[in-house]
Amino acid sequence: MMAAQPASLQLGDVRLVPLQLQHAEALAKASADGELWKLPYTSAPCSDMADCRRYIEKALEAQASGQVLPFAVEVAGEIIGSTRYYDISPEVPRLNIGHTWYAARMQRSHVNSSCKRLLLGHAFETLGMRTVYLKTSSANLRSQAAIERLGAKRDGVLRQHRRHKDGSLGDTVFYSILDSEWPAIRAHLDALLQRAADETP
Repeated sequence: MMAAQPASLQLGDVRLVPLQLQHAEALAKASADGELWKLPYTSAPCSDMADCRRYIEKALEAQASGQVLPFAVEVAGEIIGSTRYYDISPEVPRLNIGHTWYAARMQRSHVNSSCKRLLLGHAFETLGMRTVYLKTSSANLRSQAAIERLGAKRDGVLRQHRRHKDGSLGDTVFYSILDSEWPAIRAHLDALLQRAADETP
């Protein structure tokens, strides 16, 4: 298995670049599109540049531990959100994909499918992962639908597993993709992205 190191990944106009402090201003602007910090279960971290800077600093500290690899999401040269690998476990080997958020105008577009295609491909084909996990709040039906569209298998629900921003306890829904399932899911994602490209004026 190859160690997870910062890398830039690109598919069409979507590019994942290693998250850096210089992205704070752009992330604050992206988060303001839809006031994402107000959503009770979103991972969008910040309402201003100072908050985003702290968010990035925390992510980079976690990256230094070897268990996290954070990315800024760039579309046509503009930073519009963030995502990451986390809970990287080389001994299995496995990792999680999450902490994903996009500016409101980029939601329900090709961006999420492109990001997941890049992240899953890199995880399985370059890093040699055997399993990739995704999880979300049981209240976040949009996120569940997006994960299920990928072809991930729903493993189960942990009750009262997370605390939402409003202080309430919520359940967490867990999904996984195995390396043996990746070729079929890769073909599925490629077909979705090709269909979206064909439908673009």
